Amino acid sequence: MFNTICIYGVGAIGGWVGAHLGRLPGVRLSAVARGAALSALRAEGLVLSSASSQFTVPIEASDSPQDLGVQDLVVLAVKAPALPEVAKHIAPLLGPNTVVYTAMNGVPWWFLNGFGGAHANTPLTSVDPNGAMARAFPAAQVMGGVVHASCSADGPGRIRHHFGNGLIVGEPSGAVTPRAQALQALLSQAGFEATLSPCIQRDIWFKLWGNMTVNPISALTGATTDRIMSDDLLVDFISSVMLEAKAIGERLGIAIDQTPQDRHGVTRKLGAFTTSMLQDVRAGRATELDALVTSVVELGQLTQVPTPFTKALLGMARVHARVHGLYPDPQSPA
Repeated sequence: MFNTICIYGVGAIGGWVGAHLGRLPGVRLSAVARGAALSALRAEGLVLSSASSQFTVPIEASDSPQDLGVQDLVVLAVKAPALPEVAKHIAPLLGPNTVVYTAMNGVPWWFLNGFGGAHANTPLTSVDPNGAMARAFPAAQVMGGVVHASCSADGPGRIRHHFGNGLIVGEPSGAVTPRAQALQALLSQAGFEATLSPCIQRDIWFKLWGNMTVNPISALTGATTDRIMSDDLLVDFISSVMLEAKAIGERLGIAIDQTPQDRHGVTRKLGAFTTSMLQDVRAGRATELDALVTSVVELGQLTQVPTPFTKALLGMARVHARVHGLYPDPQSPA
């Protein structure tokens, strides 16, 4: 079912997923890439390293989706701030049966498609302000995803896998469809711990529950997770934000059956971990604040859950990112 597969966003996660899929027999792997990444993929292929192995897979790469043609599967693994640009160019990859698997962090533009009770199908302006994503990616072709892994890029086209091997697949509607089962089977065959979710929004929200606090706080402070979790005042603040998000989830029908303290225990086990947002700040890349935090504020407004602590976190992180040129600034000249 998935013979032609394109990775849109060959960074740490996209490269990790692509490298494993590219080893499957009968798969024609391609990627949309630009600049140094495009040159490296064309010259050396896609290289994946870990503590125990290293391998290279051939990959057809182009900066023009039109060169690659219609795909059976598109793995969308870009950072959320890059999505508007992707939306402008992705059409040549999409046929009527193409599946778009969103392997991204945070709340996606399709989060309330057919979900959320009274709020079902409400567009989220925080992550799709002008509806560009909804127009570019046909709702019926989107497959939700959640990634539980840590990877980094050693250089263009050279990916390093640190830990974690989980990929979750789920239809936004929650239906168990043949294509969802086929995608889970494909990912399992490629060596991932792939699971099929009956409610992918719940999985997205549960991962977000930890990421939406520690990520922006690490970006603000420059601290790894061990230092963040060692400060009692900061942990109390994180807990307050998490309780607001937990209340929103309950209103949406995706209750979290843990306490913030339960999640803090998981975070502490990571040790001196550098979050993806801190990596972005250090590299001068745009931050994913809207997908991780602004979207939660918007969902709080929709569900009538007060979010004073989340708003405080967003305000601090947003000003910090604007000062460093990593988030749109309305005070800057156009």
